[in-house]
Amino acid sequence: MKIIDVNLLNRSYSIQVEDGLLASISGLLKQSNIGQKWIIISQHRLMELFGFDLMDQLNQQGYYIDYITVPTGETAKSMIEFNRIISQMIELKCDRSTTILALGGGVVGDVAGFVASSFMRGIDYYQIPTTLLAMVDSSIGGKTGINISEGKNLVGAIYQPKGVFIDPRILDSLPREEVVSGLGEILKYGAIKDESFFSATSQHLENLDTFPFENAIARSCEIKAKIVSQDECEGGLRRLLNFGHTIGHALEAHFGYGQLRHGDAVSYGMISAGWISKELGLLKRNEYKTFKQSILRLPLPSLNKFDPVSLLPFIKNDKKTVSGILHFVTLTNIGSASTNDNVTDNLLISAMKEIQ
Repeated sequence: MKIIDVNLLNRSYSIQVEDGLLASISGLLKQSNIGQKWIIISQHRLMELFGFDLMDQLNQQGYYIDYITVPTGETAKSMIEFNRIISQMIELKCDRSTTILALGGGVVGDVAGFVASSFMRGIDYYQIPTTLLAMVDSSIGGKTGINISEGKNLVGAIYQPKGVFIDPRILDSLPREEVVSGLGEILKYGAIKDESFFSATSQHLENLDTFPFENAIARSCEIKAKIVSQDECEGGLRRLLNFGHTIGHALEAHFGYGQLRHGDAVSYGMISAGWISKELGLLKRNEYKTFKQSILRLPLPSLNKFDPVSLLPFIKNDKKTVSGILHFVTLTNIGSASTNDNVTDNLLISAMKEIQ
């Protein structure tokens, strides 16, 4: 088992990564089980695949356990669903001692974490991610939230889990497209912090059947855990984790949440950000060429035709825009990134044309 610590004083917790870990959850949580109500928040299909077995495991070990399901897709991250979950928890007689297990991908983790941060002013929760994207990104760092019509994750909180349990074997149940989406985020970690990891990951994309998922997940978690430990609330360093996300989120909002997978949108966003880095003289032309070619080893879906100008309002509403200034993440070379406040609308428009 690989154990990665997120060091945040009294909010510290561990990320545990191991094939087959799901079968050990009851033992791993034993010391935290003090007779309280436990609630699994998940989706119906995931309950059938993993959740009901997990409930049986916990029941057999004396846990007082129930579950709540949310719809699939980004529709689960709505104020309507948030209100419904809170109402169900009250009906199930949950209280301030209740503990949530977020069993699912980023959507489930985001909404379950936000519920945990809000219910009775905050209760404990654990992340059990079931997608590659959630394993390496959204389950770590405490970002929770829901979407509104004006943009993605504009309502939420930074609220740390008590622990993260990652079982890479779960990936065997995922459609190939979902795995590809998560690989974009793994490339991101190499792009901003570890050139050799980026290069090795890119090479492994040639044959996904032999991709070293457990090691790649652990390395991605190490990078994110170190950044979050130094900058929990995104005051500076943590902004680097948004590489590719500014344009990626705009693409998601434009095409419709769920129509373009988050990881795919981020991959296209990284290409655009790499192009901007080149245009600003931060990234050499040959580095950008290598960078773009590496990302395009992913079998990304084709983007429907769009007008880049129409995406600018989404970018302006992005959380990375503060006091009218967009803190855009650029590369200084592959393996090193920084924020840049000099990215103009014209550069953004031209960068989006690069991915059409």
